[in-house]
Amino acid sequence: MAFSAVLQSEWTKIRTVASTSWTLACALVVTVGMGVALCAVVSATFEDMPAAEQATFDPTLVSFAGMGLGQLAMIVFGVMVVSTEYSTGMIRTSLAAVPRRESFLLGKLLVATVLALVVGLITSFLSFFLGQAILGDRGIGLGEENVLRAVIGAGLYMALLALFSMGVAAMLRSSVASMGILIPFFLIISNILTAFEAPRKFAQYLPDKAGSTIMQTVPNALNSPDVPYGPWGGLGIMALWVVASVIGGYLVLKKRDA
Repeated sequence: MAFSAVLQSEWTKIRTVASTSWTLACALVVTVGMGVALCAVVSATFEDMPAAEQATFDPTLVSFAGMGLGQLAMIVFGVMVVSTEYSTGMIRTSLAAVPRRESFLLGKLLVATVLALVVGLITSFLSFFLGQAILGDRGIGLGEENVLRAVIGAGLYMALLALFSMGVAAMLRSSVASMGILIPFFLIISNILTAFEAPRKFAQYLPDKAGSTIMQTVPNALNSPDVPYGPWGGLGIMALWVVASVIGGYLVLKKRDA
């Protein structure tokens, strides 16, 4: 099968499965909604914030405050894109139609990642403009230094997170196992590790903590701890995690029976 036909097949699979569309919609709605709500809270209580947080206030980062929960929907999307074929048994049919497993996996990851990127960019721009409107005089314009980079970076972060989840799902081949590991890790474990001094030196290199620095326009935004890399360096670290997960997923797909 030609690679263009593989891409068309994967696009058809994604758009005809209601659950994947709903998870992308949830990622957008939750991220934007939570961001707007938290911007409203910050705008109303800014004077009550600690002096250190006021001094390092980053209006762009605040507009992405909903990312912590919204990213969970993007994780679910990435997992379901891959694991649904295993849970339904369609993986055998797919591999019979596309015997070259590298083409099959590449097509699936490419289509899903582009879709996640489009939704991620829509989400990040909506979050930014609505958040800045609510922050009012404390807001910032898109043309200010590093702001456009942060907004585009937020969309890239969401796409990379979906791709990382796809790689993990390809290794585990189970939606329950994949989400059972990824959701607690990003929602709870990662935050706990960064809350304490001892494990923080390791935790700052985790994919979400490193990648999310791309959304900052102010160093040590909101009095956050120092990290030994910049915004693009942090996104690069996240990209390395993504590459590792995708390679792992490919090796499992190549070596194990469907």
